[in-house]
Amino acid sequence: MKKRKNPFRIIWLLAGFLAMGIGAVGVALPVLPTTPFLLLASFCLAKGSDRFHRWFTGTKLYKRHLESFVKNRSMTLKTKFSLLIPASCMLVLALLAMSNIYGRLFIVFLIIFKYVYFFTKIKTVPAGYRMESEAG
Repeated sequence: MKKRKNPFRIIWLLAGFLAMGIGAVGVALPVLPTTPFLLLASFCLAKGSDRFHRWFTGTKLYKRHLESFVKNRSMTLKTKFSLLIPASCMLVLALLAMSNIYGRLFIVFLIIFKYVYFFTKIKTVPAGYRMESEAG
């Protein structure tokens, strides 16, 4: 029996390549967080095409910025801060714009929670880290 094609395949692929492009630009521009866009690219490409997802996971961009997180649940300190700082800035802007005290307390809780989570649940590894079995 012939496998049905996903009607949204093209949309997933376009979104994946767009996210990959933004993530690649984020490597050079510190104001753009690289990792979230590359995670989004990986997700979208996996939804759109097994072949493009396999290709993406073989690129230097993926290997340098996502592979350790996907395989070992670990990130470099630079990667952690490239995710945390822009998100924190956006939350601080929301905090300043909000007048509701409960909303402000919730935002403060979110900021604290994400730092605690990133530094207690996600292992910090040195830049260029590869597992022994990967170095083969």
